[in-house]
Amino acid sequence: MELRHLRYFVTLAEELHFGRTAKRLYISQPPLSRQIKDLENELGVTLFLRDNKRVELTAAGRFFYQEVQTLLQRLQLAQEHVNLLHQSLSGEVKIGYISSIDKTKLGQLLHLLQEIYPFLQTKLYELPSERQVTALKNNKMDIGIIRAPNYAAQLQTEKLYADGFALAYPADWKLPNEREQLGALPFISYHADYAPIYHSQMLAYCAHVGFTPMLRHECNNIASILELVHLHTGIAVVPKSVQSQYNHLAINFLNLDESAIQTDILLAYMKDQQHPAFSVLHQLIINIFKQ
Repeated sequence: MELRHLRYFVTLAEELHFGRTAKRLYISQPPLSRQIKDLENELGVTLFLRDNKRVELTAAGRFFYQEVQTLLQRLQLAQEHVNLLHQSLSGEVKIGYISSIDKTKLGQLLHLLQEIYPFLQTKLYELPSERQVTALKNNKMDIGIIRAPNYAAQLQTEKLYADGFALAYPADWKLPNEREQLGALPFISYHADYAPIYHSQMLAYCAHVGFTPMLRHECNNIASILELVHLHTGIAVVPKSVQSQYNHLAINFLNLDESAIQTDILLAYMKDQQHPAFSVLHQLIINIFKQ
Protein backbone atom coordinates (compact mmCIF):
# COMPACT_ATOMS: atom_id res chain seq x y z
CA MET A 1 0.00 0.00 0.00
CA GLU A 2 1.43 3.34 -1.08
CA LEU A 3 0.60 6.87 -0.01
CA ARG A 4 -0.91 7.67 -3.41
CA HIS A 5 -3.43 4.83 -2.94
CA LEU A 6 -4.65 6.56 0.22
CA ARG A 7 -4.82 9.98 -1.43
CA TYR A 8 -6.76 8.58 -4.38
CA PHE A 9 -9.12 6.79 -2.02
CA VAL A 10 -9.80 9.91 0.09
CA THR A 11 -10.42 12.06 -2.98
CA LEU A 12 -12.85 9.52 -4.44
CA ALA A 13 -14.60 9.20 -1.06
CA GLU A 14 -15.12 12.98 -1.10
CA GLU A 15 -16.26 13.24 -4.72
CA LEU A 16 -18.07 9.89 -5.10
CA HIS A 17 -17.51 10.28 -8.83
CA PHE A 18 -14.63 8.78 -10.82
CA GLY A 19 -14.61 11.54 -13.46
CA ARG A 20 -14.41 14.42 -10.99
CA THR A 21 -11.88 12.54 -8.87
CA ALA A 22 -9.61 11.89 -11.87
CA LYS A 23 -9.82 15.57 -12.80
CA ARG A 24 -8.84 16.68 -9.26
CA LEU A 25 -5.91 14.26 -9.29
CA TYR A 26 -4.81 15.17 -12.84
CA ILE A 27 -4.97 11.55 -14.02
CA SER A 28 -7.27 9.63 -16.31
CA GLN A 29 -10.04 7.35 -15.05
CA PRO A 30 -8.53 3.93 -15.95
CA PRO A 31 -5.44 4.24 -13.71
CA LEU A 32 -7.64 5.66 -10.93
CA SER A 33 -9.93 2.63 -11.15
CA ARG A 34 -6.92 0.28 -11.10
CA GLN A 35 -5.42 1.98 -8.01
CA ILE A 36 -8.72 1.74 -6.10
CA LYS A 37 -9.13 -1.90 -7.12
CA ASP A 38 -5.55 -2.68 -6.03
CA LEU A 39 -6.26 -1.05 -2.66
CA GLU A 40 -9.43 -3.09 -2.18
CA ASN A 41 -7.58 -6.29 -3.12
CA GLU A 42 -4.79 -5.54 -0.65
CA LEU A 43 -7.29 -4.82 2.15
CA GLY A 44 -9.53 -7.74 1.18
CA VAL A 45 -12.65 -5.59 1.39
CA THR A 46 -14.97 -3.65 -0.91
CA LEU A 47 -14.64 0.07 -0.24
CA PHE A 48 -17.06 1.40 -2.87
CA LEU A 49 -20.33 0.24 -4.39
CA ARG A 50 -20.44 1.48 -7.93
CA ASP A 51 -22.70 1.14 -10.96
CA ASN A 52 -23.32 3.22 -14.03
CA LYS A 53 -25.22 5.88 -12.08
CA ARG A 54 -23.48 6.35 -8.73
CA VAL A 55 -20.53 5.58 -6.45
CA GLU A 56 -21.15 4.91 -2.76
CA LEU A 57 -18.96 4.07 0.22
CA THR A 58 -19.54 0.75 1.93
CA ALA A 59 -19.58 0.49 5.72
CA ALA A 60 -15.95 -0.67 5.53
CA GLY A 61 -15.20 2.24 3.22
CA ARG A 62 -16.71 4.78 5.61
CA PHE A 63 -14.62 3.40 8.50
CA PHE A 64 -11.47 3.34 6.40
CA TYR A 65 -12.11 6.91 5.24
CA GLN A 66 -12.17 8.18 8.86
CA GLU A 67 -8.98 6.32 9.71
CA VAL A 68 -7.13 7.49 6.61
CA GLN A 69 -8.24 11.10 7.23
CA THR A 70 -6.67 10.94 10.70
CA LEU A 71 -3.53 9.34 9.29
CA LEU A 72 -3.11 11.99 6.59
CA GLN A 73 -3.67 14.80 9.09
CA ARG A 74 -0.96 13.36 11.32
CA LEU A 75 1.30 13.03 8.30
CA GLN A 76 0.69 16.69 7.42
CA LEU A 77 1.56 17.72 10.98
CA ALA A 78 4.71 15.60 10.86
CA GLN A 79 5.71 17.31 7.61
CA GLU A 80 5.24 20.73 9.22
CA HIS A 81 7.37 19.67 12.18
CA VAL A 82 10.08 18.38 9.86
CA ASN A 83 10.06 21.67 7.98
CA LEU A 84 10.57 23.56 11.25
CA LEU A 85 13.48 21.26 12.08
CA HIS A 86 14.93 21.77 8.61
CA GLN A 87 14.69 25.53 9.03
CA SER A 88 16.65 25.20 12.31
CA LEU A 89 13.81 26.69 14.35
CA SER A 90 14.27 23.87 16.79
CA GLY A 91 17.29 22.70 18.72
CA GLU A 92 18.19 25.10 21.49
CA VAL A 93 18.84 28.74 22.31
CA LYS A 94 21.07 29.69 25.25
CA ILE A 95 20.15 32.79 27.23
CA GLY A 96 22.19 34.28 30.07
CA TYR A 97 20.96 36.75 32.65
CA ILE A 98 22.06 38.41 35.86
CA SER A 99 20.21 37.31 38.99
CA SER A 100 18.64 40.71 39.66
CA ILE A 101 16.45 40.87 36.54
CA ASP A 102 12.68 40.61 36.92
CA LYS A 103 11.81 36.89 36.82
CA THR A 104 8.21 37.69 35.90
CA LYS A 105 9.48 39.27 32.70
CA LEU A 106 11.81 36.32 32.16
CA GLY A 107 8.81 33.98 32.42
CA GLN A 108 6.90 36.13 29.93
CA LEU A 109 9.81 35.83 27.50
CA LEU A 110 9.83 32.03 27.79
CA HIS A 111 6.07 31.76 27.25
CA LEU A 112 6.25 33.86 24.07
CA LEU A 113 9.22 31.89 22.76
CA GLN A 114 7.31 28.65 23.30
CA GLU A 115 4.35 30.00 21.33
CA ILE A 116 6.48 31.19 18.43
CA TYR A 117 8.98 28.32 18.33
CA PRO A 118 7.31 25.32 20.02
CA PHE A 119 10.24 23.03 19.17
CA LEU A 120 12.94 25.37 20.41
CA GLN A 121 14.51 24.32 23.72
CA THR A 122 15.51 27.24 25.93
CA LYS A 123 18.57 26.88 28.15
CA LEU A 124 18.91 29.52 30.86
CA TYR A 125 22.13 30.51 32.61
CA GLU A 126 22.04 32.74 35.70
CA LEU A 127 25.56 34.15 35.62
CA PRO A 128 27.37 37.35 36.59
CA SER A 129 28.14 39.72 33.75
CA GLU A 130 31.82 38.76 33.43
CA ARG A 131 31.02 35.06 32.96
CA GLN A 132 28.29 35.84 30.48
CA VAL A 133 30.72 37.90 28.41
CA THR A 134 33.18 35.00 28.38
CA ALA A 135 30.45 32.52 27.40
CA LEU A 136 29.20 34.78 24.60
CA LYS A 137 32.72 35.27 23.22
CA ASN A 138 33.26 31.47 23.26
CA ASN A 139 29.91 30.85 21.51
CA LYS A 140 28.61 28.96 24.54
CA MET A 141 25.64 31.35 24.81
CA ASP A 142 23.56 33.10 22.17
CA ILE A 143 22.42 36.18 24.04
CA GLY A 144 22.84 37.67 27.50
CA ILE A 145 21.46 40.31 29.84
CA ILE A 146 24.42 41.85 31.65
CA ARG A 147 25.32 44.80 33.85
CA ALA A 148 27.51 47.48 32.28
CA PRO A 149 30.27 48.12 31.52
CA ASN A 150 31.14 45.81 28.64
CA TYR A 151 34.82 45.72 27.66
CA ALA A 152 34.57 43.07 24.92
CA ALA A 153 34.92 44.56 21.44
CA GLN A 154 33.37 41.43 19.88
CA LEU A 155 30.04 42.06 21.60
CA GLN A 156 27.21 44.29 20.50
CA THR A 157 25.26 45.78 23.42
CA GLU A 158 21.99 47.69 23.75
CA LYS A 159 20.75 49.45 26.86
CA LEU A 160 17.60 47.96 28.38
CA TYR A 161 17.29 50.15 31.47
CA ALA A 162 19.24 51.96 34.18
CA ASP A 163 19.44 50.38 37.62
CA GLY A 164 20.45 52.01 40.88
CA PHE A 165 21.13 50.62 44.35
CA ALA A 166 19.15 50.41 47.57
CA LEU A 167 19.88 49.31 51.12
CA ALA A 168 18.06 46.12 52.17
CA TYR A 169 17.63 45.35 55.88
CA PRO A 170 15.37 43.16 58.07
CA ALA A 171 11.90 44.65 58.43
CA ASP A 172 12.03 44.70 62.25
CA TRP A 173 15.48 46.29 62.51
CA LYS A 174 15.91 49.94 63.44
CA LEU A 175 18.76 51.47 61.49
CA PRO A 176 21.23 53.87 63.19
CA ASN A 177 20.63 57.57 62.68
CA GLU A 178 24.08 58.27 61.28
CA ARG A 179 24.97 56.68 57.95
CA GLU A 180 28.57 55.96 58.91
CA GLN A 181 27.21 53.75 61.71
CA LEU A 182 25.84 51.39 59.01
CA GLY A 183 29.41 50.19 58.69
CA ALA A 184 29.12 48.53 62.11
CA LEU A 185 26.35 46.20 60.94
CA PRO A 186 27.16 42.81 59.38
CA PHE A 187 27.07 43.15 55.61
CA ILE A 188 26.08 40.58 52.95
CA SER A 189 27.40 40.82 49.41
CA TYR A 190 28.37 38.97 46.26
CA HIS A 191 31.72 37.18 46.24
CA ALA A 192 34.25 39.74 45.05
CA ASP A 193 35.86 37.22 42.67
CA TYR A 194 32.47 35.99 41.39
CA ALA A 195 31.10 39.39 40.34
CA PRO A 196 34.04 41.82 40.60
CA ILE A 197 32.48 44.69 38.63
CA TYR A 198 29.25 44.58 40.62
CA HIS A 199 31.22 44.26 43.85
CA SER A 200 33.27 47.38 43.08
CA GLN A 201 30.14 49.31 42.09
CA MET A 202 28.49 48.32 45.36
CA LEU A 203 31.49 49.51 47.37
CA ALA A 204 31.50 52.77 45.42
CA TYR A 205 27.83 53.26 46.25
CA CYS A 206 28.45 52.65 49.96
CA ALA A 207 31.29 55.17 49.91
CA HIS A 208 29.11 57.67 48.07
CA VAL A 209 26.32 57.52 50.66
CA GLY A 210 28.72 57.67 53.61
CA PHE A 211 29.78 54.31 55.06
CA THR A 212 32.27 51.48 54.61
CA PRO A 213 30.58 48.05 54.82
CA MET A 214 31.78 45.41 57.24
CA LEU A 215 31.74 42.40 54.89
CA ARG A 216 30.60 39.35 56.82
CA HIS A 217 28.81 37.01 54.39
CA GLU A 218 29.24 36.48 50.64
CA CYS A 219 26.89 34.76 48.16
CA ASN A 220 26.70 34.28 44.41
CA ASN A 221 23.12 35.34 43.64
CA ILE A 222 20.69 38.04 44.70
CA ALA A 223 18.07 35.62 46.02
CA SER A 224 20.50 34.17 48.57
CA ILE A 225 21.59 37.65 49.66
CA LEU A 226 18.02 38.76 50.30
CA GLU A 227 17.08 35.53 52.05
CA LEU A 228 19.98 36.07 54.45
CA VAL A 229 18.75 39.63 55.08
CA HIS A 230 15.30 38.18 55.75
CA LEU A 231 16.91 35.80 58.26
CA HIS A 232 18.44 38.73 60.22
CA THR A 233 22.05 37.92 59.33
CA GLY A 234 22.84 41.41 58.12
CA ILE A 235 22.16 44.23 55.69
CA ALA A 236 22.96 44.44 51.98
CA VAL A 237 23.16 46.89 49.12
CA VAL A 238 21.18 45.45 46.21
CA PRO A 239 19.94 46.62 42.80
CA LYS A 240 16.86 48.82 43.09
CA SER A 241 15.11 46.70 40.46
CA VAL A 242 14.72 43.77 42.89
CA GLN A 243 12.51 45.66 45.35
CA SER A 244 9.22 44.58 43.78
CA GLN A 245 10.32 40.96 43.35
CA TYR A 246 10.72 39.97 47.01
CA ASN A 247 7.56 41.18 48.73
CA HIS A 248 7.22 37.75 50.35
CA LEU A 249 10.31 38.40 52.49
CA ALA A 250 10.35 40.50 55.68
CA ILE A 251 12.70 43.10 54.22
CA ASN A 252 12.66 46.87 54.00
CA PHE A 253 14.42 48.78 51.25
CA LEU A 254 15.90 52.23 51.74
CA ASN A 255 16.87 54.43 48.80
CA LEU A 256 19.67 56.42 50.41
CA ASP A 257 20.44 58.68 47.46
CA GLU A 258 18.41 58.88 44.25
CA SER A 259 21.29 60.67 42.50
CA ALA A 260 23.88 58.07 43.51
CA ILE A 261 25.69 55.59 41.30
CA GLN A 262 23.64 53.84 38.65
CA THR A 263 24.53 51.13 36.15
CA ASP A 264 23.00 50.22 32.81
CA ILE A 265 21.51 46.81 32.18
CA LEU A 266 22.50 45.70 28.69
CA LEU A 267 21.40 43.20 26.10
CA ALA A 268 24.60 41.59 24.80
CA TYR A 269 25.39 39.31 21.85
CA MET A 270 28.13 38.60 19.36
CA LYS A 271 28.24 41.04 16.45
CA ASP A 272 28.13 38.15 13.96
CA GLN A 273 25.25 36.40 15.76
CA GLN A 274 23.58 34.00 13.29
CA HIS A 275 21.16 31.91 15.36
CA PRO A 276 17.98 31.56 13.22
CA ALA A 277 15.75 32.56 16.12
CA PHE A 278 17.91 35.53 17.09
CA SER A 279 15.92 38.33 15.43
CA VAL A 280 12.69 37.26 17.15
CA LEU A 281 14.42 36.63 20.49
CA HIS A 282 16.18 40.00 20.29
CA GLN A 283 12.93 41.87 19.62
CA LEU A 284 11.06 40.03 22.39
CA ILE A 285 13.71 40.95 24.98
CA ILE A 286 13.66 44.57 23.85
CA ASN A 287 9.86 44.68 24.05
CA ILE A 288 9.69 43.04 27.48
CA PHE A 289 12.70 44.46 29.32
CA LYS A 290 13.45 47.85 27.79
CA GLN A 291 12.31 50.79 29.92
